[in-house]
Amino acid sequence: MTAQTMPAKRVARPNVWRSIIMFLSIVGPGIITANADNDVGGIWTYSQAGAQFGYSLLWLLVPITVALVVVQEMCARMGAVTGKGLADLIRENFGVKVTFWCLLLFVLGDVGNTATEFAGVAASAPIFGGYLHVSNAEAFKIAMVLGAALFVFLTVTRGTAKLVERIFFFFCLVYVAYVVSAFMVRPDWGDVVRQSVIPHFQASKAYVIMIIAVIGTTISPWMQFYIQAAVVDKGIREDDYRYSRLDVVTGGIWTDVIAYFIIVACAATIYIHNLHAGGHAINVSNSVGDVAVALAPIAGKFAALLFALGLLNAAVFTASILPLSTAYYVCEAFGFERGVDHRFFEAPIFYGFYLALIVIGAGVVVIPGAPLGGIIFYSQVLNGVLLPVVLVLMLLLINDRRLMGAWTNSSLFNVIAWTTAFLVGMLTLISTAQIIFPALGG
Repeated sequence: MTAQTMPAKRVARPNVWRSIIMFLSIVGPGIITANADNDVGGIWTYSQAGAQFGYSLLWLLVPITVALVVVQEMCARMGAVTGKGLADLIRENFGVKVTFWCLLLFVLGDVGNTATEFAGVAASAPIFGGYLHVSNAEAFKIAMVLGAALFVFLTVTRGTAKLVERIFFFFCLVYVAYVVSAFMVRPDWGDVVRQSVIPHFQASKAYVIMIIAVIGTTISPWMQFYIQAAVVDKGIREDDYRYSRLDVVTGGIWTDVIAYFIIVACAATIYIHNLHAGGHAINVSNSVGDVAVALAPIAGKFAALLFALGLLNAAVFTASILPLSTAYYVCEAFGFERGVDHRFFEAPIFYGFYLALIVIGAGVVVIPGAPLGGIIFYSQVLNGVLLPVVLVLMLLLINDRRLMGAWTNSSLFNVIAWTTAFLVGMLTLISTAQIIFPALGG
């Protein structure tokens, strides 16, 4: 065969369409888990950061995003390589006693966390009630909380895993309301960009405490159990893990983009208004619902409504995810059937815990005189105690070659991961100490 007639050698090209399809089939656990972390407590913290300190904390979101991605990636990788949830691995490698104490702290903490989410539903009720001209505000608030609880339970127990995931994706998209709110208030974008790239520090205890709060609200114990269980349930394994890693990175970036615009919206309105008011500050410290109320006379009724919509979305979304993470942990720890693809009678313990947390969380909010503040207070303390323990256990597991084979952390990644675990753990413990002993923050 002559050179002129010899067929040209085909050059292997990556199948772009296959990669896109594979990513779309695997995407979910990372984006959903990270976005659920923008819960009621997170929105309140970011709102306070903007309202009290303007744009000066925006730079902090860059290292926080790195920390979030590092921690979430390790859990997703362990799920893909071992095919087991985090609670499974803790029980098998550290024994029943360690598993039990983690379980106890985790369940008690999530009772309060779930109540906090339904409190967020209640906090959004006055904004929607005023917009709809509701005459009985208390009845409307109770109806919203009970309606949210029923929606959460039916969504997860009556749908398939694929349907539930699609609904969770919808919740993720609604967070765009915060981006729209930020643009509507017309911030000084030059100042926003400058303070986003240049770290700003203030020599005050309040500023340091806010840094701790912003970091502490980004990484929670329940997130690690949920994302690993979701990866296992979805059947993601080593061959396709690169798509799951992209899912985790995308989720971490997107959730902190939302946090960024929450800070911008509150800084451009409440913080600027307080400066111009000559020290007459608007009080938004009681609840996250107060932020939406405060926005109305400054940024307009529609901006406040969008903020309240984002709050309601975050509350219902996380009220769906948090009890699921608890149910996964309990069932993994004791070997019970679990997973949203099972029917109620196939996994009664799994759905029983899920139902119990929803009933307790919503019930506490609607019962007059219930000690909601105490429940939220102690749940934060328990989260603070558990988080450093979980991070250390995760790092020990992911560096176990018997479990992970060639998928253990590299030396460089270990330095980054251990540093992240140490800093997050120390800051969380400091934050917890300040909760227990308020004089430390004074």
